[in-house]
Amino acid sequence: MIPRITLSLMARDHGRLQAHLFPSDGKEAAAVLVCTRVPGQRVRLLVRDVFPVPHDECAERSDLKLTWPGAYLEKAIDVAQAGSDCIVLMHSHPSGFAAFSQADDDSDQVVMPCLHDAVAAPWHGSAVMVPSGSIFARLYSGEMAEQPVDLVSVAGDDLQYWWRDDLSDTAARPMAFTSDMTCELSRLTAVAIGSSGTGSPTIDQLSRLGFGKVLTIDHDLVEDRNLNRILNATMADAVAKRPKVSVMAERLNPIRSAPFLEGIDANVMSRRAVLEAARADVIFCCVDSLRARMVADRLSAAFLLPLFDVGVLIPTRGQGADLAIAEVTGRLDYVYPGGSTLGDRGVYTPASLQAEYLGEADPAAHAAQRRAGYIQDHPEEAPSVIALNMRAASACVMEFIARAYPFRHSHNANYARTRFMLAECVEEHTKESAFTSRHSALLAMGSKEPLLGLPVLGEEG
Repeated sequence: MIPRITLSLMARDHGRLQAHLFPSDGKEAAAVLVCTRVPGQRVRLLVRDVFPVPHDECAERSDLKLTWPGAYLEKAIDVAQAGSDCIVLMHSHPSGFAAFSQADDDSDQVVMPCLHDAVAAPWHGSAVMVPSGSIFARLYSGEMAEQPVDLVSVAGDDLQYWWRDDLSDTAARPMAFTSDMTCELSRLTAVAIGSSGTGSPTIDQLSRLGFGKVLTIDHDLVEDRNLNRILNATMADAVAKRPKVSVMAERLNPIRSAPFLEGIDANVMSRRAVLEAARADVIFCCVDSLRARMVADRLSAAFLLPLFDVGVLIPTRGQGADLAIAEVTGRLDYVYPGGSTLGDRGVYTPASLQAEYLGEADPAAHAAQRRAGYIQDHPEEAPSVIALNMRAASACVMEFIARAYPFRHSHNANYARTRFMLAECVEEHTKESAFTSRHSALLAMGSKEPLLGLPVLGEEG
C-alpha cells in the first residue's frame, strides 16, 4: 500500500542525529526537528532544521529515561511559527526497543497540545531512533488524533526506507532483484520527467519492476518521426497526435490488474507538473531540455527526493562528406538532497539556460536544434538511436536499484556520475567528493511559495 504519511530527512541530518543520539554512554538523548510539508493530499514532512539538545543540559539521562530543558523546544517554536511548520520531538532508545514506551505516550499527551497551541500546524509529532539508525514516528492532529508515520526515508549515497510495520532494530533491507524488492517497490511512487527517447524505456522498466505508482510528465505529442524511439507507440497514435503520456498509460496499465500509471500532460515548467511530481518518492529525469533538468534539480532539493538524470549524445568529427562518429556516449548523474546538484556539476549553467531560452524563442532554430539533439552537426528527423537510449535507460534504473538495494562491491559514493563511451568500450565513474556542493536555500523548502523558488510557479502564475 502506498504510504499515507511519510517523514523524510537528508542523509547529513540523519548522520548528525545518529551521532548525537548515541554518544556511546548508553543513555538516551534528544533533538527537536522542524519540518516543512509537501503540498497535496499525501502527508509528507520534510526535516529542515535540527536542534540537538546538549547532553549536559538534560536534568536526567539514563538508558530508559530522559528529562530535558524546554529552551530548545522554544527555539524550534520560534523557527516554526513563521511558516506554521511541524515540530517533531526525537529521542533515542539505546536498548533497541522498537516501539513507543509508556513514558513516551505520557509525555506526548502533555507536550503535543502545547505545541499545537504554540504553532498553528496541522500536525506535530514524536519520533524514536534505535542504534541501527532506523526511525519510527507518529503524528498528532490538533484534536490529538494519533496517526502512525508509515514510512521514514533518507536519501544519501544509499536510499533508506523504514516502514512502521517492520520496526525491528535488526530488520535487513530487501535483497536486489528478489520478490522482497518487488514488494517494497509496490509501496513507492516514481515520477519520470519525459516519456520519449530515454523516457519511454525508463517508464517501461519502472512499470515492470513493480512501482506502486508511476507518474510520467510530458506535454509533447506522438509524431511519426519519433515512433522509432518511443516504446509502445504506433502510427495510429502519431496520426491522431495523441499525448505521449496518454499512450504510455493506455499501453502499460493493462499489464496489471489495476491502473497504476498516471500520465500528466503538462510542461514540467508549470505549477501543475511540480505539484504532481511532489507526490513521488524518487525522480527519473529523461529529457533533452536544460530547463527541465533545472526544474528536476530544484524538485530534488525542495522536496528531499533522490534524482536520477540520464542523457545521451553522439559527438562527430570532420565535416561534410568526411563527417564521422567520434563517440557514442551516455551520462547518468545521481543527485541526493544536500549533495552536489546538477547545477553544481555543470550539467546546466545560467549561460546555457539563457542560450536554450533564446533558441526556443526562434521556432525554426529550435526545431533544427532538436533534430540535431542526438548526432552533433548531423540533423536527423528520426535518428535510429533506440539501442543507445535503452542502454542509458537501463543504466539509469540499475543505478536506482544499486542505491536502494546495494549490491556493488564498492561504496555507492564512488558512482555519483557514470559515463559510458561505446566506441572506446570504456565506462568512467566520478565520486561525489569530486564535485563541489554549494549551499541551497531550496533544501526542504516544501510547499513554501513560490514553489521551487521560481516566481513563474507562484499561485498567481
